[in-house]
Amino acid sequence: MFFVMDGPDDTADLLEAPSTAPRSIRAIGLAAVILGVILRFISTSPMWLDEALTVNIARLPLGSISDALRHDGHPPLYYVLLHGWMSVFGESNLAVRGLSGVFGVLALPLAFIVGRRRGGPILGWLTVAVVALSPFAVRYSAEARMYSLVMLLVFVGYLLLDDILRLGRNGWGRSAALALVTACLLYTQYWALWLCGATGLTCLWLMWRAEEQDLRRSARRAVIALLVGLAAFVPWLPTMAYQSAHTATPWANAMRPTAVVSWTLCVFSFGDYADAAIFASVMLVMVMLALFGRARSQTSIELTANPRRQVSFEAVVVVLVLLITTVVSIIADAAYAPRYASVYFPLVAVLVAVGMSRFAGRRGRVLVALVVLLPMLGGSVLSTRSVRSQSREIVDAIAANVSGSSDLLVVCPDQLGPAISRELDLRSSETLGLRSISYPDRGDLHFVDW
Repeated sequence: MFFVMDGPDDTADLLEAPSTAPRSIRAIGLAAVILGVILRFISTSPMWLDEALTVNIARLPLGSISDALRHDGHPPLYYVLLHGWMSVFGESNLAVRGLSGVFGVLALPLAFIVGRRRGGPILGWLTVAVVALSPFAVRYSAEARMYSLVMLLVFVGYLLLDDILRLGRNGWGRSAALALVTACLLYTQYWALWLCGATGLTCLWLMWRAEEQDLRRSARRAVIALLVGLAAFVPWLPTMAYQSAHTATPWANAMRPTAVVSWTLCVFSFGDYADAAIFASVMLVMVMLALFGRARSQTSIELTANPRRQVSFEAVVVVLVLLITTVVSIIADAAYAPRYASVYFPLVAVLVAVGMSRFAGRRGRVLVALVVLLPMLGGSVLSTRSVRSQSREIVDAIAANVSGSSDLLVVCPDQLGPAISRELDLRSSETLGLRSISYPDRGDLHFVDW
């Protein structure tokens, strides 16, 4: 979650204030939404380790999920929701991944509303196009993990804070909703702590420096809502502390901040591929234009020394999250994976869309939109076609050679177990009676004790 505030130049450049978006921009946005929705539901890859482990934990009785997560390292909300979803829609790969797909689709109209509020219909369509086609958003909308839910909750929190701080809709009902969203984020992904911290710091700054009394009052209510959400997370803190002490990634080290930014932009713009750096550079240019660019004619953009207030607060929150996580990772020697950036991807998507909107000429804007969005589409297609696990090939070989209960399957190392157990479960009739254990702990293939 984060807040936004209007400034003298916040509505948009004078050249970019039409009441409706041009037909070309609407066509690009609509095509992006259609393709993005389709891409969220067509992955046929076997589930990889984390996905399969998530499903195996979510299949447990509700009362056992919390205890299982003590050996995994995540908060429980997504697992509980997935448990209920599977009880209704079944446990096939398509059904299980469908929950994340639904979250990803629900985020799209919210992205449009966010963009429209920040810069009118043009920015609304550009923002939803970026979110629809980004290979980052597509992948985690097609994966049985919690990151699609995180992005949805961040968009909801964005709009609530916008209501409270910018639009003056600061009644206690919206404050209560903001507290609930805060708690849901914290119970979904631990990196939400850093997002809430960055948001709280910016709201405290408003309480101290804002000239308008109403804005200071609204910021105070936002801070109270954040604190209430944090208080609701307190009962889970003992489990989080246990996870922190007993679950980790000892094979990985903390990354340099520049490496984090570079890797994350690559994944946002094209995916985790070697050539993504080219398209990440384009995305970085769009962010810089959002912060320092202003359209002065149909063919020219002026660069200013001071950041534009239209999206300066979004940028501040992203920077604060990166600073906080850098300090924490250095102290704790914690590893980084780009999926953690789901807590601030919606902010970056808005910044990229604003940079695209700085091009005032219709042809120029369409050209830039295609330069940004077509690589995203290509990366998303590659993501949906990628095979993330060889578990299906392994189980095909097992199914062709199993002879019954006299056979013993030993999986080494144990991290391979969840993905293989997932494929075994999906074709249990072919492997009926097969005994299996993981190595070295002789445990259940379905789980990993990190």
